[in-house]
Amino acid sequence: MGRVFDGGVTSSPTTARPAAGSPAHTLDAATWSALTGPHAHFAIGTDRARRYPADVAPFAALESTDDPAAWADLRGLYATGEVAALAVPAGTAWSPPDGWEPDGAIPGVQLVSTAALRSFPDEEAVRLGPDDVAEATDLVARTEPGPFRPRTIELGTYLGLRRDGRLVAMAGERLHPDGWTEISAVCTDPAYRRQGLATGLVRAVADLVRERGDVPFLHTSAANTRAIRLYLAMGFDLRSEVQFAAVRAV
Repeated sequence: MGRVFDGGVTSSPTTARPAAGSPAHTLDAATWSALTGPHAHFAIGTDRARRYPADVAPFAALESTDDPAAWADLRGLYATGEVAALAVPAGTAWSPPDGWEPDGAIPGVQLVSTAALRSFPDEEAVRLGPDDVAEATDLVARTEPGPFRPRTIELGTYLGLRRDGRLVAMAGERLHPDGWTEISAVCTDPAYRRQGLATGLVRAVADLVRERGDVPFLHTSAANTRAIRLYLAMGFDLRSEVQFAAVRAV
C-alpha cells in the first residue's frame, strides 16, 4: 500500500460537505478530467481508461468504473503485478473486477479554496527543477505527503525552501482538471516544522494557480486531522469524501 500512497490507512473518514456551486462533474472525476484535459499529453490509454506514465504518477482513471470494457482497457495498460491508484466512491463496499485484486485503500477528503484563502508569493521560495528531484524525493520519503515520482515535477510548478543549502520544505501542482489545479506534495522536514513554512508555500502555489485563472484544490488523508484543520483555517472548504484505492494487476 505504501508503495503507491506513502501513507497510513484510517478507518474513520472526516465528515465532508459539498461546497456551494462546485462542479461535481469535474472534481468528482479529477484524475479523468486531468488526463482527458490539460494533462492529456501525459496520458497513456484509450477513450475509456487512461493512466499517467509510471515515472510521473501512479494514478489512473476510468470513464466509468461500472464499465467492464473500461476495466479491460485499463488492464491492458498494466503489466502483471503493477499497481494502479484510483479514486473510487467513498463509503461504499467496492472491489475491482476480474484481472485485478485490491491492494489497499485510504479514506480521504477533497478540499477547495474559497475567497477567504489569502494567496501571495513567498519571497524565499525557489522553483524546483530536474536538478532538485533527488532532494525532493528524499524529503518526500522522510515526510510521506503522498507519491512523488522522478517526473512528478513535470506536472506543474513546484516550490521549495532551503536552509543552509538543504531543501527543507516544498509544495507543488499535481492534478490539473480544466479550471482547477491540485496543490500537492506539501511537506516540511521535521526539524523545521511549526515555522509556517508549508503554509507559506501553499499560499504561494495557490497564488500561481490563481494567476492562471484556475481554482486551487487539494486532497489529504481523512486521518490527517491536523492538516485538515490547518487548511480550513487557511480558507479551504471541505467539499467531499473520497476513497483512494490501489489495485494490482493479476
